[in-house]
Amino acid sequence: TIQSQNAYLWQWKCKFKDYINSLMIREAPTANQLCSVCKKDGVYRCHGCFNEPLFCTDCCRIQHQRHPFHRISQWTGSFFQETSLIKVGLHIHLAHDGTPCPSSTDDSSDFFQWSDTDDNIDDDYPEGPFIQPVRDSDRPAITVVDKSGVHSLSICYCQCPSALSRDIQLFQAGLFPASFTRPKTAFTFAVLDDFLLDNLECGTSAMNYYSKIRRLTSSIFPLMVPDHYRELMRAARQWRQCKLYKWHGFAHKDDQPKDGDLALFCPACPQPGINLDLSTSTVAQPDDTPSWLMTRYLVMDGNFKAEHMHPVNPSDEVSLMDGLGFMVSDERYKSHLAIAQDNVQRSDCNNHRAVNQANTSRQRLEATGIGGCACARHGCFVPHSMVDFQKGERSMNMDYALSQALNYKTDRISRAITFYDINCQYNKYLKDRIASSMYLSIPIGMDIIPGIGLWHVHGHQDNCFVRYASNFIHGTGWIDREIMETLWAPLNIISPSARGMGTPHRKEVLDYQMNDCNFMKMIHITKFLSRKFKEAIKGASESKLAFDNLNETANPDMVVLWKAEEALAHANRAEDPMAMDIYEVRLERGKSPTKKQQELRLLQAQNRPEHPVINPPGQRGAATWLATGLTIEESQISLCKDVRSLRMHPTDMQLLRVARCRDKLHTQITSFLEMSPTYLGVGVNVNDPDCPVTVCNSLDDCEDYSDFDKDQNPDPDIHNASIFQPELTVIPLPSNIGAVRCRELGLTNLIKEEIALREGQANDALHAIRVHLGDKAVLFHNTVRSAKSQASSTRAWTRVRSVETAVNLHARIYSKCRSQLAKLPDHNLLKKYLPLKKEDLKASSAVADPNARGQRDTTLSWFWSLDVQGDTSGNDWMTEFYRVNWLRTKALRDRWNEEVILVKHKMQWSINFFTHRAKQWLCHMHNATSAGLTGHTCYAARQSHIYDLLAAHAEDAFRKMIVGVEVPVPG
Repeated sequence: TIQSQNAYLWQWKCKFKDYINSLMIREAPTANQLCSVCKKDGVYRCHGCFNEPLFCTDCCRIQHQRHPFHRISQWTGSFFQETSLIKVGLHIHLAHDGTPCPSSTDDSSDFFQWSDTDDNIDDDYPEGPFIQPVRDSDRPAITVVDKSGVHSLSICYCQCPSALSRDIQLFQAGLFPASFTRPKTAFTFAVLDDFLLDNLECGTSAMNYYSKIRRLTSSIFPLMVPDHYRELMRAARQWRQCKLYKWHGFAHKDDQPKDGDLALFCPACPQPGINLDLSTSTVAQPDDTPSWLMTRYLVMDGNFKAEHMHPVNPSDEVSLMDGLGFMVSDERYKSHLAIAQDNVQRSDCNNHRAVNQANTSRQRLEATGIGGCACARHGCFVPHSMVDFQKGERSMNMDYALSQALNYKTDRISRAITFYDINCQYNKYLKDRIASSMYLSIPIGMDIIPGIGLWHVHGHQDNCFVRYASNFIHGTGWIDREIMETLWAPLNIISPSARGMGTPHRKEVLDYQMNDCNFMKMIHITKFLSRKFKEAIKGASESKLAFDNLNETANPDMVVLWKAEEALAHANRAEDPMAMDIYEVRLERGKSPTKKQQELRLLQAQNRPEHPVINPPGQRGAATWLATGLTIEESQISLCKDVRSLRMHPTDMQLLRVARCRDKLHTQITSFLEMSPTYLGVGVNVNDPDCPVTVCNSLDDCEDYSDFDKDQNPDPDIHNASIFQPELTVIPLPSNIGAVRCRELGLTNLIKEEIALREGQANDALHAIRVHLGDKAVLFHNTVRSAKSQASSTRAWTRVRSVETAVNLHARIYSKCRSQLAKLPDHNLLKKYLPLKKEDLKASSAVADPNARGQRDTTLSWFWSLDVQGDTSGNDWMTEFYRVNWLRTKALRDRWNEEVILVKHKMQWSINFFTHRAKQWLCHMHNATSAGLTGHTCYAARQSHIYDLLAAHAEDAFRKMIVGVEVPVPG
């Protein structure tokens, strides 16, 4: 059996003493102290060789001719002291396969007289792990920075007449020179690769990385190790450039890379000429291929963590790869910004920060963040589409990013779907902005369909959901619409260290990080698509079952009408997003006035000049004051319900939420009471015994209609006088003051206004109850009953409980409203607004399925026919719910069916991508062979082999996945 990690730790506690003793034994040499090679006296221990063997001086020098960066220690007679290989006479001979150059006049044997002990060693070499370079022009020594630390090595260059320059000799030996004429410092390829990988995976800055190297060199005196931090940063920039040119094949050709050529892109997105063939008039696919298949899916977003400070000396900065990766080229982007119109746009949707703070500026920053585009389905950054923000996330910035993304490898792709948090605002004038700029363009004939990710769309107004959510966009499938939020995470790790870099350096660091992100997506695309395919098959099956069950019970004539509505809406959505409102419930409120309508009528009546006596100046605004009181009353009911729902032992977060609600409610009540003398003629203090308000518990009038309160605290300590409880405060409305007292105070008109407002409040509450009960009935009929697993049943019941909570709240509000109406005289509204009973609020079969067997004599509750649309019936009300539910269920089924089709094609496109890259490298290999470039040939052959392996692995995995999922395994 597999043991837990703690089980191993318990075993470790028993063995710890043995391990620590063994660790201490390693501090001493072996008993015989013999060299592990020649069996002479051992003097040096190598910490880089396996098992840390002992060597004599000669053997140590000979054994490390090919391992010059191992760290060694010398036996002093009582302990091992760190030292350097230069003390054993190690020389690095460049060229000639590591042997001395025959053209050299130096005789290295005269440099030292070596022996097995250190008696005759020159005192010019100080003790310690780092030895200062030898100042000898004939035998130059340089500082070499390796993963193991900083080393001083004696370098012997080739002196032949045809010898290469010193910097190239170092480079060919795997050492990157920090300078080019007389290099004194070099970095091993290994340390540069390690730093770049550390920077990618851990976000390690050059300063922190070099600090680690210094500590590896000398744990006691790290500050005495030479500081080559700046040289490391510069060499790393040069090394990045070398690696990117090598990876993308530009070492094999004389062509200069163009914008975005040093960046990887998504292997599964359609790229004409790379992973699909659009050379003919039709795609090489079956005739039933849907028209939406060739779509570029883009997600747009900004990241304000990637700030950048103003450079110290911008005129002296050198760019190595401007515009060749993901960040756009500087000159053209600045030209676009210079002429772009900076129109301040306020959001007419909800208060979106990206819109309203688009022009916020921070003076000390050159860039307040970055923004751009990525593949919405697989999360790959689009090359040459990332831009800097100068202020906030302005349209002029995102326009340029989107324009570049839409033009990247989209030849003959005529459709693009863009997901952006604020697309409801951003997309309004997009075409006008593009048409007015010489630096912006979109491919001719390309349709751009705006969308908003599901996470963000719920922060918009309700109508944005059906107009922009991907659920209702043909051809989107089931995609990760918020995937770009996850892409910022690794960039945010390195952003602090890039904040103070030079502008070109920062862009190169960001480019390299984004390229690595895309590379990781590429090598994991097989696993990703296999998982997506499995999810798509399951989703398509479940959504088909749900839709078929719903469609079978629907009226065939209505289905024909609904299909026509759907087709018309999708045809018109590009020109008019409001066409998608068919997915919302479209019910008129009929003749029953709402509370707002009643308030408006009363205010208009107060301002009529023909009624100056009835409406004296002191009474103006009384309707608004009363409406505010009714709103406060509703807030009290909601808060009382929340308090009662607390369990016996509520959490601190629950108590804090209640405390905040109480504080807000107290502020509203205080403001309401301060205005009361204006309309009541007397001041009101609810704590005064002579207060005209009849004090009662606001909970007592509200029956609990909930079916789901069994596990909640039945008797919370809500009457504790030490707890501040504004929800129990009785506000001075005429219904609380009483009819007799109101007449004494001359408040007859105020009573009439409250009656009118109460009628509107009752209508609002009943309307909300009908809407939520309709949702609950449809949920029971189509979701709860059809749940086939414990997980789906749990999700269904969670949705039911959420709707039930809303029904319960509005039922309490109606009950309170009716009880207050009973306290007011001179009206007959109680005959119209009957008491609500718990059985009235059940999601009965008569609501869910009025045509079901056994429902012929079943009638709906009284409020279903209470002037919903004039004199329409409850069945017509439910028809609208079924229409919307049918359309949305069909949309869900369609998206999952699209997902199956898309994933299948993306599997093939991924294989095509790998095959295409393999052929590209194979072509490079043949060209290099013809040119006699052996190294180029070998690298191209290796790259071609890698992509062949990726293609073969993808093809095999996809074939097994499709067969395993689609073909049932016999039981």
